[in-house]
Amino acid sequence: MKNLFRFILKYHYIILFLVIEFLSFVILYQHNDFHKASFLNFKYAVSGNMFRSFTGIKDYIALIEHNKQLARENNRLYNTIDRLRSVSSEKETEVIDTFLNQHYFYIPARVINNSINKQRNFITLNKGSNHGIAPEMAVINNEGLVGVVKEVSPNYASVISVLNHDYAVSAKIKKNGYFGPVTWDGKSHEKVFLSEIPHHVNIDEGDTIITSGYSEMYPEGILIGTALDYGLKGGNFLEIEVVLSTDFKKLNYVQVVRNTRKKELNQLENETFND
Repeated sequence: MKNLFRFILKYHYIILFLVIEFLSFVILYQHNDFHKASFLNFKYAVSGNMFRSFTGIKDYIALIEHNKQLARENNRLYNTIDRLRSVSSEKETEVIDTFLNQHYFYIPARVINNSINKQRNFITLNKGSNHGIAPEMAVINNEGLVGVVKEVSPNYASVISVLNHDYAVSAKIKKNGYFGPVTWDGKSHEKVFLSEIPHHVNIDEGDTIITSGYSEMYPEGILIGTALDYGLKGGNFLEIEVVLSTDFKKLNYVQVVRNTRKKELNQLENETFND
């Protein structure tokens, strides 16, 4: 208490000045319409900016959750579409459980690490073997092809990106079905090359390039990109420059594709080749 009195005595002039200033502003505010309106405008401007900032933060947090919900919804739609496709292709008159007829199963995951400026680029996902992910599973997103799973741990997976010298996938020109391997030349993160296409094939700029389905990993028809240019390479074959549909600079959510019939397919092909 003594310290408080000492403080007041020491700074009583300053305290008195502040009190008088405060009372002056109150009187000015109460008896002068112009200053009252100016003060109210200032108060509303400050409060409006504060509410705008808080709303922006709130919307940003909500957007993160909204993106997660969209990823889950995309995953549900992928699985529903594949179940319907499987049912219609089986030509069965009665199907008890359509889920058991699903050819591909889609597992949603989020990208937590990604590179695009190396010769061998990799992507890390936030899900692993605990979530059903295994090596040699295809990875796609809502834009198109992303890569293939290389290694997994219980909670994470590493993916060989399309932007990797070691990566190749069987692809085809959608309009005519001619197929060949798609590879990356290590330069632009926006382009790959489709090769081994016969020189007589008609190619137009903008032709759609998709996965061929000649693989145990990739469903047929996954978008890769569009043809930009082409030229002869290796004699009688064309090499087509393809603009990727996937923007690897802003990769966020993906779908890991599990082929539910892979084991059966591998067993049949191994027996065939061994014979």
